Amino acid sequence: MESFLFQATIYLGSAVIAVPVAKRLGLGSVLGYLIAGVLIGPVIGLVGTETQNLQHFAEFGVVMMLFVVGLELEPRALWDMRHRLIGLGGLQISLTALSVAAICVAIGQPLSVGLAIGLTFSLSSTAIVLQTLNEKGLMQTPGGRSCFSVLLSQDIAVIPMLALVPLLAIQGYHNDVSNHAAGETMSLVEGLPGWGVTAVTIGAIATVILGGHYLSRPLFRFIAGSHLREMFTAATLLLVIGIALLMSLVGLSPALGTFLAGVVLANSEFRHELESDIEPFKGLLLGLFFITVGAGIDFEILFGDFTYILMLTLGVMAVKASVLLVLARIFKLKGRDQLLFALGLAQAGEFGFVMLGFMVQTNVIPTELSKTLLLVVALSMLLTPALFIIFDLVDKKLRSRGVTEQAADEIDEQAPIIIAGVGRFGQIVNRIVGMSGYKTVVLDHDIETIEVQRKFGMKGFFGDPTRPELMHAAGLMKAKVLVVALDDPKAAITLVKHARKERPDLHIVARAYDRQAVYELYRAGANDIVRETFDSSIRAGKSVLAGMGMSSFEVEQAGDYFFELDRRLLKEMAVLWDPSVSNLENPAFIARAKELSKTLATGFTSHKISNRHDEDEVSQS
Repeated sequence: MESFLFQATIYLGSAVIAVPVAKRLGLGSVLGYLIAGVLIGPVIGLVGTETQNLQHFAEFGVVMMLFVVGLELEPRALWDMRHRLIGLGGLQISLTALSVAAICVAIGQPLSVGLAIGLTFSLSSTAIVLQTLNEKGLMQTPGGRSCFSVLLSQDIAVIPMLALVPLLAIQGYHNDVSNHAAGETMSLVEGLPGWGVTAVTIGAIATVILGGHYLSRPLFRFIAGSHLREMFTAATLLLVIGIALLMSLVGLSPALGTFLAGVVLANSEFRHELESDIEPFKGLLLGLFFITVGAGIDFEILFGDFTYILMLTLGVMAVKASVLLVLARIFKLKGRDQLLFALGLAQAGEFGFVMLGFMVQTNVIPTELSKTLLLVVALSMLLTPALFIIFDLVDKKLRSRGVTEQAADEIDEQAPIIIAGVGRFGQIVNRIVGMSGYKTVVLDHDIETIEVQRKFGMKGFFGDPTRPELMHAAGLMKAKVLVVALDDPKAAITLVKHARKERPDLHIVARAYDRQAVYELYRAGANDIVRETFDSSIRAGKSVLAGMGMSSFEVEQAGDYFFELDRRLLKEMAVLWDPSVSNLENPAFIARAKELSKTLATGFTSHKISNRHDEDEVSQS
């Protein structure tokens, strides 16, 4: 018990110290966790052989992470990604595996060993890449979405890879794996014929999908009825752990199973509750996983031939980055997205540890070679945060020169409310709508604004809302309300005209800079037009009246009367307004404006006298 408490104190203490320091230095949390692991492991030696066992437990953080990722995706969005999953992901795995295998054969390794190593290094780190993309607000960029597609393809591909690996075993060679083989594992497919394994596997996947759709909602409604938060958390953990166990029993990836469950529950009314319950466990377990990676580096072997291992690591990363760069161009990624895609996935991944361990057990590669390859995997993961720092520096330099071209994000969701423009005006609208329980899709043409929003946990898509294809992707044809909150008046008018043409029944709320913009937006087809300073000016006017001694009732009455009168008069002026001539050359417009000015000058006084007269008549009767 004391040993467990001591180890827990070491791991948690190292994280609490190293991660905030790394974040303060701009290195990111992942690099902080890795450095913490290196310090308590190879450097100081506070942890030892238990790290490998702890790593298997910590890998559950990856399982939880993919469950949360699945909750962010609707089945329709996943179906829309099928071309990238099969095309981009499949090509990345096959081209990287073949390239690495060819290099291995060229330096004297058998073809079977080369293929095994190629498959291992074709995988990237789901944990590190997704964590870093989320931290930097890059997940919704085209480069980020492409990274996610490839990572998901790799997680799926691990299953056939593990099935293929025993076929590559070296004939007549046997590794000493007595330590690895200790213990028995449970399985639902062991001893079954091929058709039986297939049937059980399909049945397990169907159980996850159908159970998630039909059984989870009644269960969570029942749990929610108890009004005990801890029971909801327990039910969420039970769901994730149970699915992971089921997938393990049929020989599938637990991460894949929980991802499918997340996708099934993406449309559930309990989605946000599930995400908030899992988030703390996911973050801690992922951090623990990164610490174990750093602590597991064998510095004795590393420093025994440091130059050779470092060159191997950089060589693997260079090969992967080259393949990724070629694919980025084929799939039409541009500018910073190409760089993000190539650098983000250039490392080996956590499944590499699983693959190499299995390859040693099945006599595919020698034990001594596996030790070197494990170091390459760990070192490449350790270098990944540095690659993201390089991306940030290059991206910032390109932006300062105005060289970079940012492609529009891939919009993967739709909602009944679309908000075009998320500056000061659009942000407030979005918060009020979200607070009231409605889902929105937010678009803005300013990438820096979108990235700031993402860092604060608010989802938005980068792109020009005046582009018809982006508005259609955001769900223009199904939306109930469109909020046009763009800074550019001309762009706002263009968007309103297009939306009204496509959807005559759509309710359009538009932001206007001034009265001139109100007239133009009215002609374009907006239903409700809000001048950006109008409401604040009314509030200021009310404060002046209160300062002059008017009662609260009179102040509110004056404000309400002015608001209603201004709206009515504004509509009249909009009908007379002629965009083809100046207002100063429009006699009808000028004449009516003079009349309305007199109405405004005496309107409220007349209104009060009329109200008093009505009140006197009522009292006399």
